[in-house]
Amino acid sequence: MAEVKLELAGAPAGATLTEPGGSRGLVLFAHGSGSSRFSPRNRAVAEVFHAAGFGTLLIDLLPEEGLADRRFDIELLGGRVAAAVDGA
Repeated sequence: MAEVKLELAGAPAGATLTEPGGSRGLVLFAHGSGSSRFSPRNRAVAEVFHAAGFGTLLIDLLPEEGLADRRFDIELLGGRVAAAVDGA
């Protein structure tokens, strides 16, 4: 498990990347608001994927803005998810 910094559509974003040896693929957890990559529930779900041979990237889409009114900005959030997928 590694804490990484990504640049998503011009904004810095924190992420947690886990790549088990011989990964079958990568599952992206995109957190907009109300949850984060540090959530025990999200980490528990990620562990299930790790046990099945998948890597995970848990990313906070609104990490530093902390603006609740941006959580429904689909264009902003979609752009950041696309940037995360392109960079993965």
